[in-house]
Amino acid sequence: MLVFWKERLVLLSVPKTGTHAYQQALGPRASMVVSDPPDLKHAPVYRYNRFFRPMFEKMGADDMELVAVIREPISWLGSWYRYRFRDDLAGRPASTRGVSFDAFVQAWCADAPPAYAQVGSQAKFTEARPNGTSVRHFFRYEDQTGLRAFLSNRLGPLPEITDVNVSPKKPLTLSQTTEEELRRTRSAEFDLWSSIPSYAP
Repeated sequence: MLVFWKERLVLLSVPKTGTHAYQQALGPRASMVVSDPPDLKHAPVYRYNRFFRPMFEKMGADDMELVAVIREPISWLGSWYRYRFRDDLAGRPASTRGVSFDAFVQAWCADAPPAYAQVGSQAKFTEARPNGTSVRHFFRYEDQTGLRAFLSNRLGPLPEITDVNVSPKKPLTLSQTTEEELRRTRSAEFDLWSSIPSYAP
């Protein structure tokens, strides 16, 4: 999570949406960089509301604007699947070794996903709180031009932002039955992504 105090802007680190690259590039420009522990680095709106908002308001900033990047759901799941296929997880419950992408997605749709499919939810991550704390600015992961134009407008010229933590390529094939189940059981994920306009020219 990146906090830009003077600009009253907070860039949330939604997992698997490329925000680590922005953290590396914009960290020197930020007022606060939350890089550890992971539960705070990747603080969802409800955790931001509980831990960070009260602190910022006590310091006189009751108008912080939250920014979140949302990835197309199947692509987002594919990134998780490939990330958990990595060597250092082999043999552990969280590893996707020996699991097809189709089976991974089916497991994520279950009421009680196994360890390897416990990857959270972008919709839940950005869910607004009853007190009104919510994401003010949503951007699609696929619309990097729009995201960078917004940040440049608020922060000034941006440094070069290069991809980091890119998972190895793997085939990501879904059966029609699994995709239909995914879209039915996790419709909130697709509704959120579809609701975000593209700001690219």
